[in-house]
Amino acid sequence: MQDTRETDPRVKRTRRMLFQALEELLAQKEFETISMQDIAERSTLNRGTIYLHYKDKFALLEAMIEDKFGSLFEARMAGASGGCRAGLRQMILTVCDFLGVFGCPNRSGPFDPMVGTTVRGIVRSFLETGLKKSGKPVSCADAELRATTASWAICGTVLEWSRTRSIPADELADSLLSLIDTILFLDQAEPPANPSAGTTGN
Repeated sequence: MQDTRETDPRVKRTRRMLFQALEELLAQKEFETISMQDIAERSTLNRGTIYLHYKDKFALLEAMIEDKFGSLFEARMAGASGGCRAGLRQMILTVCDFLGVFGCPNRSGPFDPMVGTTVRGIVRSFLETGLKKSGKPVSCADAELRATTASWAICGTVLEWSRTRSIPADELADSLLSLIDTILFLDQAEPPANPSAGTTGN
């Protein structure tokens, strides 16, 4: 059953206010220098109310990133599949758009790792689901491993790209697709047989 707190309009409104306050503060200062008191003053909520929702500013940041990227991801990836090249290209461009804003060069400390971890989790889930629905003989463990590997490659590369923008996003997406072809079976109709599935060694 879904937690009623997740659907309570008052809870949703409070969290939106906190997300907006944190985002506005991030536009002005480093995350490390932002205090819970800063967030309380900017959101016009008292600290006690904030602590009812988030134990600290790190939890608030994680929730804000998950909400913002999750909403963008759902809008941009509606109907797309994690098992086809077109869907994966769109996904990479979506990550580029998001990290192009939140993976800024002036971020430091725990900010980048937290953003990367949150975005990577959503990407990994999308890739894993795509592999499992692809109709290819991929075990659950293998799908998880491949999705994890590809999500690290995509998010890590895009995060670094966001610092310099050395090439256009479209070009980066094409390059990344060629790198993860084998991992996600984009370059073949069927994956190779799992070497551990039918052999026990000599």
